[in-house]
Amino acid sequence: MPASLSLLFGPLRSMSMASKPHRIRKSLELVTCKSNPNDNQQDYLIDAPESVGDGFSFSGGKYSDEPSQSDEWFKKGKMVRAHGVAGSGEKAKDPIFGLTMGVSSQTSADVFRWFCVESGSADKHPVILIHGFPSQAYSYRKVLPVLSKDYHAITFDWLGFGFSDKPQPGYGFDYTLGEYVSSLESLINELAISKVSLVVQGYFSPVVVKYALSHQEKLNNLILLNPPLTAKHANLPSTLSIFSNFLLGEIFAQDPLRASDKALTSCGPYKMKEDDAMVYRRPYLTSGSSGFALNAISRAMKKELKTYVEDMQMILTDKNWNVQTTVFWGQRDRWLNYDGVEDFCKDSRHKLVELPMAGHHVQEDRGEELGQLISKVISKRSQI
Repeated sequence: MPASLSLLFGPLRSMSMASKPHRIRKSLELVTCKSNPNDNQQDYLIDAPESVGDGFSFSGGKYSDEPSQSDEWFKKGKMVRAHGVAGSGEKAKDPIFGLTMGVSSQTSADVFRWFCVESGSADKHPVILIHGFPSQAYSYRKVLPVLSKDYHAITFDWLGFGFSDKPQPGYGFDYTLGEYVSSLESLINELAISKVSLVVQGYFSPVVVKYALSHQEKLNNLILLNPPLTAKHANLPSTLSIFSNFLLGEIFAQDPLRASDKALTSCGPYKMKEDDAMVYRRPYLTSGSSGFALNAISRAMKKELKTYVEDMQMILTDKNWNVQTTVFWGQRDRWLNYDGVEDFCKDSRHKLVELPMAGHHVQEDRGEELGQLISKVISKRSQI
């Protein structure tokens, strides 16, 4: 390893290794995730030590003798195949040393695998809950049981997040916002045949609105949770933009505490429990693929977000926009300023629902309350 890089990589790995308590174990069982129980191909290891990983996870896997919250969440979901893999099928290599990446950084043979969790009867109206950047489907764990009483509630991990595929950038998926729009179309076509209601949080809102523009006839409702609505919202906060930096971004994107804990807790009042924190950390602990994806998405956001926010503003204020749209706003958001939000909703004639005790990740701060409010908006049973 070059001396300059060893100065950067060496201390981080040493610190994380030094923080681990030494424990004697007779054996280590590795839990393997498979999109198909009959599939003999190993996708990735849920509980892997650093020695079994792809070499780019500074903290390695989490040793555990008991089922974790992450394991329990994974059991509730399934893998859905959607959106064709582009490229030549060449084995992915890391962008720093040119080494062949581990299995979790490689693309599927032909179609990407998305981790999805659903709750409620499939005969009921589908409501698809879409997490923000950076987060996971797990963020809607408190919303799902509330909505499932009256709806078929579905949530998923975007490509590059959680348990979904995380291809190395340049090998089938480059994490551009345009690719996210087209891949979302493929996924929704797999998840719901009839009309759907979409709920999306944060910086992925412009992507979903862009999709919705071409599929208005398929949408019953569109609910935006703390979306970037104004010109001041078009830049990522420093907590996220750091991941787009050259070299330093690659390093910080591999740090589970920066990539998950800090990104979730710095934007509002949310205080994570350790069990919940481990669910968000797990992708970064088991493989470097999550970090490389985060780095690529951050660069795409930095380059394209301003244009997508401007497009979203035009779409939502256009007289031909026919989708019932509601904006939910956690007023303790530390990333997106409330200034201009009320005026935008008033001018565009979209309903605004304020949640005084919630921050940027509304579903984390006020999950049950949010579920009840979403249900009321969709059912139109009462006015908010």
